[in-house]
Amino acid sequence: MKKSLAFLTISFLLIFSCKQIKKEAQDTQKLPRVAIAGLGIESSTFSPAQSHEEAFHARIGDSIFGRYPFFAADSDIRKRADWVPILLGKAIPGGIVTKEAYESMVGKTLKMLEENGPYDGLFFDIHGAMSVVGLQDAEGDLIKRIRAVVGPNVLISTSMDLHGNVTETLAGHSDLITCYRMAPHEDALESKARAITNLLDRLENGMGKPKYKAWIPVPILLPGEKTSTRIEPGKSLYAKIPAIEKQEGVIDAAIWIGYAWADEPRNHAVVMVTGDDKEQVTHGAEKLAKAFWDVRNEFKFVAPVATLEESLEKALNSAKKPFMISDMGDNPTAGGAGDVTWTLKQLLDRPEFKTENGPSLIYASIPGPELVNEAIKVGVGGKVSAMAGAAIDNRFAPPLKLTGTVTAIKEGDRDAEVEVVVQIGSIRVIVTKKRKPYHYKADFTDLNLDPEKTDIVVVKIGYLVPELYEMRGDWIMALTPGGVDQDLERLGHKHIKRPMFPLDKDMATPDLSARLIEASDQLN
Repeated sequence: MKKSLAFLTISFLLIFSCKQIKKEAQDTQKLPRVAIAGLGIESSTFSPAQSHEEAFHARIGDSIFGRYPFFAADSDIRKRADWVPILLGKAIPGGIVTKEAYESMVGKTLKMLEENGPYDGLFFDIHGAMSVVGLQDAEGDLIKRIRAVVGPNVLISTSMDLHGNVTETLAGHSDLITCYRMAPHEDALESKARAITNLLDRLENGMGKPKYKAWIPVPILLPGEKTSTRIEPGKSLYAKIPAIEKQEGVIDAAIWIGYAWADEPRNHAVVMVTGDDKEQVTHGAEKLAKAFWDVRNEFKFVAPVATLEESLEKALNSAKKPFMISDMGDNPTAGGAGDVTWTLKQLLDRPEFKTENGPSLIYASIPGPELVNEAIKVGVGGKVSAMAGAAIDNRFAPPLKLTGTVTAIKEGDRDAEVEVVVQIGSIRVIVTKKRKPYHYKADFTDLNLDPEKTDIVVVKIGYLVPELYEMRGDWIMALTPGGVDQDLERLGHKHIKRPMFPLDKDMATPDLSARLIEASDQLN
């Protein structure tokens, strides 16, 4: 009897132990719980435009996965964590964000974060150049408020555009941080994947927060059109990053050019390196910062630059088609209002384009909801005469009455909503219900336009994005007016930190020693 009881006791203990071991093994294999959140826009404070909530097309929940190809259901990244997508809003660049829009989106984000916690990590996907009415550091405010909800122990990995701004607040509340290394941003998705991989690696290997974050403000403020990585010195400067990143004890290294068209103390370049080896992190950051400062005088525009009149003369006399002209001052992808009519007025006044037999020219684009409505009424082939442009930014030219033939109408675009092509002489003007950038061949061909067989294509843009760049016969950037004027001195910054190169060309060499940023749980 005693032997039977002993046997039963041992059996029970063995079964209990096996279950306990199995439970512990399952707990050990438990995936980290990682949230996804962020707001992204590039905001010019020199434009009279304001950005509202609808511009962000915010995604909530699982719809967020659709923004990232690497989050496909069977992808390695998707399988490495228990993902909790919260809210992600991304807008095309524009004017300053209204406080009401910001607070609405932030409020929704914080509420959902609180309801769905706790978390091991958070992927913070932002642009870094969002300006908000009444704030001097919008992204710093956002991450600080997120940190207050998720707690100090959650590992936050921040992904940014290299034209973003990194304050000590943003750096402090970000445990891991990185940005694009190419301009144009052909590596955007690669950079976001890197931010996520760095986060997952630290969670999986138990290393958690990096021990050191070296932050160096570099007093340089340059537009993206002068700092493209297609050409020197930007090309070689950014090529130095991988060698720093590969150092033992370094997790990531990054250079932010910063955003030139907002007037806030945070608008300047920054270098950051994160990792666990203090010497390597510090030395790497200082090496990159010095390299940046040493080449400051070498930055030039990525393409020839001229007045609009000079640009047109060159285009008209060129045999290379299409000859592309960047209408830079009102570039909507840098934060311009997109409705400045100054350039279009100059084109329509030129005698070369008065008849249909003149040089063919596409102008992309100008918002004109009144004209769009009239075009819909008369249909393709009908005649239209209505006002367009300068509803927001009329500082340089008034609204224009466009009179011509409707050659195309397209509805359903995410940004433009409705697009119309109006032929006026030999110019085909793309008129939109709401502003839209034109970056892809399909943007034109969907409107029955063939840019490759057109003599001149004028696009509201700065440096050409890859598809336009490959399409060009020749190219020039026109110095035109607008909220993202390339003449920074003409803009008149009042709140940036001075001295600042190149506004203060003869400034002394700044202190470029690394500042080690405190961890988020030590910040207020």
